[in-house]
Amino acid sequence: MAGGTAHPQERPAPSEAALTAFPARLAAARHRARNVLWIEGVWPVVLPVIGLLAAYMIAGLLRLPQRLPDIVHAVLLVALAGGSVGWVWWRGRQVPAPTVEGGDRRIEHASGLAHRPLQTLGDRPAEDNAGQQALWRLHVQRTGQGIGTLRTGWPRLSLTAHDPLRIGFVLAPVLLLALLWAGGDAPGRLASAFWPGLDDPGAPRPHIQAWITMPAYAPGAPVFLDDRAGQATVPQGAVLSISITDLRGRPDLRASATGGGAAVGPDRFRPLGSGSWSVDVPLLGSASLTLRGRGRSLSRWNVTVLPDAAPSVAWGAGAGGARGEWRTRLPYAARQAYGIASLRAELRLVHGGDGVPARVLNVPIPVDGHPKEVTGTATPDLSADPWAGEEVVGRLVATSASGRVGQSPEARFRLGARLFRSPVAKAVLDVRRRVAIGRESRFDGAADLTALGETPGPFQTNAGMVLNLASAAAQLDSHDMPDRDAVDGAVGQLWYLALDIEDNRQGDRAGAQASLDVRAAQEAVAAQLNHMRQLGDQGQSAGEQAELQRRMETLRQAIMRRMQALAQQALKAHTAIPNLPGLTQDGDRALSRMMQQMQDDARNGRSADAMQKLQQMEDMLERMRNATPQDMANLARQMQARQQAKEQGDALQDLIRRQSGLLDRTQSRLDRGRRQQEQQDAARRAVRGEGADGDLSTMPTAELLRQLGLNPPPDAADGSTAPAGQDTPPASAGQAEQGPPGPEGADGQHADRAVQHALGRALGELGQEFKGLTGKTPSGFADAEGAMKAARTALSDGHDGAAADAQRKALADLQKTGQQMRQSMKGSGGGAGSFFPGFATGSGSGGAGTPEDDAESEESGKGDQDPLGRKTGEGKDGLDADTHVPDTISRERAREIEQELRRRDSDRTRPREELDYLDRLLKPF
Repeated sequence: MAGGTAHPQERPAPSEAALTAFPARLAAARHRARNVLWIEGVWPVVLPVIGLLAAYMIAGLLRLPQRLPDIVHAVLLVALAGGSVGWVWWRGRQVPAPTVEGGDRRIEHASGLAHRPLQTLGDRPAEDNAGQQALWRLHVQRTGQGIGTLRTGWPRLSLTAHDPLRIGFVLAPVLLLALLWAGGDAPGRLASAFWPGLDDPGAPRPHIQAWITMPAYAPGAPVFLDDRAGQATVPQGAVLSISITDLRGRPDLRASATGGGAAVGPDRFRPLGSGSWSVDVPLLGSASLTLRGRGRSLSRWNVTVLPDAAPSVAWGAGAGGARGEWRTRLPYAARQAYGIASLRAELRLVHGGDGVPARVLNVPIPVDGHPKEVTGTATPDLSADPWAGEEVVGRLVATSASGRVGQSPEARFRLGARLFRSPVAKAVLDVRRRVAIGRESRFDGAADLTALGETPGPFQTNAGMVLNLASAAAQLDSHDMPDRDAVDGAVGQLWYLALDIEDNRQGDRAGAQASLDVRAAQEAVAAQLNHMRQLGDQGQSAGEQAELQRRMETLRQAIMRRMQALAQQALKAHTAIPNLPGLTQDGDRALSRMMQQMQDDARNGRSADAMQKLQQMEDMLERMRNATPQDMANLARQMQARQQAKEQGDALQDLIRRQSGLLDRTQSRLDRGRRQQEQQDAARRAVRGEGADGDLSTMPTAELLRQLGLNPPPDAADGSTAPAGQDTPPASAGQAEQGPPGPEGADGQHADRAVQHALGRALGELGQEFKGLTGKTPSGFADAEGAMKAARTALSDGHDGAAADAQRKALADLQKTGQQMRQSMKGSGGGAGSFFPGFATGSGSGGAGTPEDDAESEESGKGDQDPLGRKTGEGKDGLDADTHVPDTISRERAREIEQELRRRDSDRTRPREELDYLDRLLKPF
């Protein structure tokens, strides 16, 4: 072309890559333009919905929808959502769909393209020939090459055109102010506004009460939890109770176990009324508990649950029965954190016969209450069992108060067995044992019993024994009875037959019948005690107590008949027993005391103590059953020794009274000397013009104590000496020590020295007599004699103070001597007399001591008690009985006097009596 215009063929041809990428760029631009046009078309439709949403958000930030009932709140949300969807659906159908031409126009306008190049790309030439087509393609290529970047721009969302009322200009700032006013609670308020049943964090909390009730096996006060957070440690099986009020909607309890496994039981809350809920949740393991309600966490508790472990139980040392003992020792030790409810021993035979069914011998061990730790030794009488004397293997089984069961390791020992002296009784028991444990068939046992009845012996003279033997043999030989029933019936019958043979060994029918009655009454009492123990609290009813008393009275009468039979036996054996009627009366009183104690224990729920006393009585009765004429002779000798010991005890008491009289006279002389010294001190103070309320350092100790409201004893309160620096004659201290001068004091000391010498001689003779009775001399005799000798020497020298100290020591040694004498007699009295109640003095007495011993123990127990039964003595546990609260002096004056008393107590140069009294007085403070 002219004018320097480049020829079309001279332009560089577009690259193949540019021509290939342009259709893709154009398609993407048209897609974006279509979306923009859709947004601009929908904007007028959704603008009212956005305004409605903003208005609801403002209401939610102001907690207006949350105040509605949940159902109304939900209906409102559904209505708003449904209306908005309906509006959008109805108006959206009227929005025209964007066209390609409209999209191209939007691209051309946003990209700044002139002359509608995109429309040129879609045009066609008017003439359809090859030349025109080629020229048109060149024109299209040049147009596309000059288009460049295609843009669509942002949607044009006009508020003015579609919001003529300018509602958006009002809602926007109001929504912003509401968000600022809500602050950190804004997300929670908006969530609760759009979710019915969900409370925002700032809503009022419901009223929560939570407590943990202890399980029955671990009683205790409930543990109350804080309504927000807290922690507690409780035993397994405790119940968490939660009560909630002012909460709309069912709460929820979430548990996160810390040790694995289930943490809590079912936790379904039950409604109690409008806005009130309650639940009881068993705690099975340690967990972190979270209480939630209406979408928020209300409380969080960390609960540590102590596991309910099985009891720990073990055998002690020395299980089994020693040779010659009919009782079996079962030492035990059991513990559990929440208490032991029951304890028993399971015994199995080690060497049983073939074909014998497995048998377990259960021996209950009484346990009072629910102790957390129990240790002791049960001594049941298993001699009536056919396994008596056999080796068994046993284990202890303990059951806790919570129902958990623990077992001990197995132990092997031998059961105790009664000692029978009759050869026939031994033969009967041997057949009984072999048949019971399967070492001999029951038919062979029947044959042995038949042969035994034909041998010379008690069966030839006693028709009753023959009938019992024949009945037992018939049961064993019966083919109509099952083996177990036949053996059990014969075993029980043969036991009583052996006891009857043993009781009739000496030909005393009255004694044998009395032993039979005692045994029956004894078993009746044991059965009643076990029955009351099994009933628990119901076993303490008046009817059960009356039945127990009736059975114990029957037992007492049977024992008295047995004692009378023993007395008759002693007369027949020409055994002289002094004061036999008195001994029988003492035995009756001792039995009454034992049975009263047993009934008191049963009434107060101490079944273990009641059973122990019954066992002690059984031991005594067993020794009574086996008593021989030689035992009765030993009883006579012991009664004589007892009478001599009583006379010696009376003599010792007379010595104590006379020694106390000597001490009283010596102390009186000391008191007169001190009172004279006090009068002299008072006279000197009067001369100097000092009154009673003057210098405390010059006031006698007795006066200080009186001002405190205390009554000073005569042996210590007046014994004050003048303080250092006081103008006191040198003879005052010697006068206070030696007693009042003159003939009266010297004569009194001389007379007391002669009496002291006589008391020492009498004590020596008493020691020799006691040594001849028991073969030993208690150490208290020598100590008391030495103290008496020192007192006699002090009286010879005229020193009443030293004599009083020695006489007090002599009195203490005499008291100790009396205790040693009683202990020596107890240690040597547990022989043949231990089978006679009221005379028993040894450890094998079964707990029934002599009436004199009981009275003496009661007096000794009351001697150190005040009128209210409280123990007296030194220290806070036993203040002096003459003390009363001072009400006439001021506290300042009392404090000054107390300081002076402390100063005098620290002065070791003062008389010993005064220092001892001050030590006792000031020790509690």
